[in-house]
Amino acid sequence: MKKALLVIDVQNEYFTGKLPVTHPAGSLDNIGRAMDAASAHGLPIVVVQHTVAAPDRPVFQKGSREWELHPEVAKRHGDLLVEKTLPGSFTETNLEAWLRERDIDMVVISGYMTQMCCDTTARQAFHLGFGVEFLSDATGTLSLVNNAGSVTAEELHRAILVTQGMLFSKVMKTAEWIDGLGKG
Repeated sequence: MKKALLVIDVQNEYFTGKLPVTHPAGSLDNIGRAMDAASAHGLPIVVVQHTVAAPDRPVFQKGSREWELHPEVAKRHGDLLVEKTLPGSFTETNLEAWLRERDIDMVVISGYMTQMCCDTTARQAFHLGFGVEFLSDATGTLSLVNNAGSVTAEELHRAILVTQGMLFSKVMKTAEWIDGLGKG
């Protein structure tokens, strides 16, 4: 299978903004390792950047410091930059066409947030016929509280990984994924 690494929404909002990612520790380092390994093995890297179009929303405002890619991602090679306005990286973007033009049939999920943009993108990819690998320690989230209840970052992250592993994705750690690149 021909793979592409997706680096989803690794933006300053998750570090210095209103939505600080807290779990798992080391996710940013693992995203960097995955990007470096993909580059070393000639795998295309797609960097996805979320933009909120509504001017009254306080996060991901285009042009703001929080909207910008995190410096660890921005300094690395990317083959395509996809700007999206909804959780799924395939929705109203050129991602599917770009992947198909290159005969890519497997996407590798890394980035933020596990339960929202990463999960949605993985499910979309599966529904479109792509194979999916989901990097458990190169994705991350935060604890949530809303009118439906509360959940810790660890619980939320684990629940999504377990669900992904049931049908949609092969869930693996970054080191395992990198090790497998040399065996293909």
